[in-house]
Amino acid sequence: MAYVQQGRTTADPALYAKAESALRRSIKIQPSDNYQAETAMGALAAARHDFRTALTWGRRAAASNPSNAAAQGVLADAYTQLGRYEESYRAVQRMTDLRPDVSSLARASYTWELRGDIAQARTLMKRALDSAATPADRAFARLHLATLAQEAGDARTALREAQDGLRAAPGDAPLLEARARAHAALGHNRQAVADYAAAVETVPLPQYLIGLGELQESLGNTKEARKQYEVLRAHEQVRRASGEPPDVDAILFEADHGSVERAVTMGRTAVRDRPFIAVQDACAWALHRAGRNEEALAYADRALALGTRSALFHYHRGMIRLALEDPAAREDLERALAIDPHFHPLHAPRARAALSRIESAS
Repeated sequence: MAYVQQGRTTADPALYAKAESALRRSIKIQPSDNYQAETAMGALAAARHDFRTALTWGRRAAASNPSNAAAQGVLADAYTQLGRYEESYRAVQRMTDLRPDVSSLARASYTWELRGDIAQARTLMKRALDSAATPADRAFARLHLATLAQEAGDARTALREAQDGLRAAPGDAPLLEARARAHAALGHNRQAVADYAAAVETVPLPQYLIGLGELQESLGNTKEARKQYEVLRAHEQVRRASGEPPDVDAILFEADHGSVERAVTMGRTAVRDRPFIAVQDACAWALHRAGRNEEALAYADRALALGTRSALFHYHRGMIRLALEDPAAREDLERALAIDPHFHPLHAPRARAALSRIESAS
C-alpha cells in the first residue's frame, strides 16, 4: 500500500509494479481470507485507472471481510468511475457507517459535490478536517476544502485553505497547485507561476504541467508555455508505449494543444472503459474541437446529468451549443462564469468573448 501511495504522488509506474509484486506474493502465501491484500489490489487497479479490475478486487475483499471499510472505499471509487453512481453512494454510506474517518467522509463529500450540493460537500469535508488525526490527514482535508472553494468561485477562501494545508504539509504538490490556482484567480500571477513551478519540480504530473503551461500562455509567455507542453508530450508518449488508458488531462490537452483526431480516439477509448462524468466531458470537448458537435452534445449532456456545478463542463457545452447555433448556449456560458469567473486562464476569457458576440448579435 505504501508503494501504491508513492506511485500516486510521484507518477512513477515502477512503484506500481513493486506494489503488485508484493501483493501477489502475499496472496500466494495466503490465498484465502487475505482481505488486506485484496483491498490493496483493488486500490492498485484504481490507481492504474483499471476500474473494472478494481471493482472485482473490491468485491472480493468485501466478501472476505464485510466489516472492512477500506474495501467499501475501493468499491465506491470503482463504481463512481464506471458511472454507477447509485451503487457508489451506497458503498460510501456503508464505508462511513463502518468507519467515519477522513477517508470515508471525503468520499461522502464527493458524492454531494457530484450532485451539485457544494454546501453539503463542504460540511462533510469540515467534519473530515475535525476528525483528522495526522498532519497528512489535515493537509488532505484542507486540499479538498480549497478545491471546493475554488470551484465555487471563492478564490480567497481557496487561498486560505491551501495556505493552512501547506503549514501542515510544507511542499505538498497538490496543495501548491491549489494555491497556484487561487493566486491566478486573484490576479497574483507571479505567485501563481512560482507555486505551479514548485509543484512541477516536486512531481511533474500532467495536471501541474498543463496548469503552468496554460497560465504562461494566458500571460503571453509562449516560450515558457511551450516548454511545459513538450514535457507533457513526452509523458504522453510514455503512456501510449506502456498501454495505460488515457486520462482526462491528456484528452483535453490533446484537444486544445495537439491533434484533435487523436483526442477523439483517446476520448472514445476512455469513455468506453470509464464512463465517468469528467471523461464524458473530455470526450465531448474532443469531438467539438473536431467539428462533430451533434455527437459532442450528447456526451456534454451526460457530463452534466448529475447536476454537477462545474464551470468547465458548462463552458464546454456552451461552446458546443454555440457551434450548433443553439440559443441555450448563452445560458451555459453565463452559468460557467457565474459559478467561477476565473475557471480557466484561457477559456474564461473566451467564454466572455462568446457571450459578447451573442449579445451583439441579439
